[in-house]
Amino acid sequence: MIEVKSVDKPDERRDFPRGHLEAVHLTGLDFAVGTFEPGWRWSESVAPIAGTESCQVHHNGYVVQGRMGVRMDDGGESEVGPGDVFVAPAGHDAWVIGDEQVVVYDFAGGMAQEYAKAKD
Repeated sequence: MIEVKSVDKPDERRDFPRGHLEAVHLTGLDFAVGTFEPGWRWSESVAPIAGTESCQVHHNGYVVQGRMGVRMDDGGESEVGPGDVFVAPAGHDAWVIGDEQVVVYDFAGGMAQEYAKAKD
């Protein structure tokens, strides 16, 4: 049986300072659209919600719009922008570069399941 959902009608939305996440949940796939405003930084906007020093969610992402910096806990750093496909394992910080909103599609499921949710 085929499942079809639209990101225009997400199953859930999570708001956090300077951004939000909209997610759809299907059998075997959680898909999320993350929107991050200029000035957003994970360690400032989401860390207080997550309760961890760095993002502990694995991301398989595709950048639709804007530029984002990512720094791994081990010091490795990269920048992603429109058209880039990336894998960011758990243990990183990220931030918006410049004055343009960043839109990221996340196919890992981790973002849709755990991102910006308070730890129990």
